Amino acid sequence: MESRLLPFCHFPFNTDLITGVGKSSLVHLLCQNQVLGNPSWTVGCSVDVRVHDYKEGTPEEKTYYIELWDVGGSVGSASSVKSTRAVFYNSVNGIILVHDLTNKKSSQNLYRWSLEALNRDLVPTGVLVTNGDYDREQFADNQIPLLVIGTKLDQIHEAKRHEVLTRTAFLAEDFNAEEINLDCTNPRYLAAGSSNAVKLSRFFDKVIEKRYFLREGNQIPGFSDRKRFGGGTLKSLHYD
Repeated sequence: MESRLLPFCHFPFNTDLITGVGKSSLVHLLCQNQVLGNPSWTVGCSVDVRVHDYKEGTPEEKTYYIELWDVGGSVGSASSVKSTRAVFYNSVNGIILVHDLTNKKSSQNLYRWSLEALNRDLVPTGVLVTNGDYDREQFADNQIPLLVIGTKLDQIHEAKRHEVLTRTAFLAEDFNAEEINLDCTNPRYLAAGSSNAVKLSRFFDKVIEKRYFLREGNQIPGFSDRKRFGGGTLKSLHYD
């Protein structure tokens, strides 16, 4: 099989003074298929590598090494810190937006993080609120594959789980992305053959195809054409 190193950005989502979202634990689980025993705050950027079989089980199968960049920081960082983070956004081939399912502010901040990573940091000042008047057209021409992952699913009471997951489904739709919700302390959420594992593999395939095989403007075969962004407001964004 052919192997290639594919740079890939895993996007940061520890914000303000709120408890960590679990992105370091997530990266470790994605790359090592193991639970991270002693997670710590990310300072600067931490890099890990995942081995991914592109189009596994088909004649086109190839092995790629995908770098995951766990970028630390706060959504409210000073401009000098944000400028430093911008170094890690150059030449990214995909973005994983990670949020804490137990904290609404966590997913609200995903919007600002995504604008920063896409070099469109023009969001109005102030606190982002549910159904705030923010223009989704800013994402309409985005060519970078996005995936939304919610962590700490195990910490949501069963009685509230439906309400929370319904809200986050709108969040993923706003980003025109697929969604995975999991508990980073339990590898079974990414077990081979599970719906989450299929979504993850499909996402990495999409990133690889975008990077190596597609000319600009061509649609990726085998991927459903999800609803495009229209006018209106950005729905229910919340995150750490």
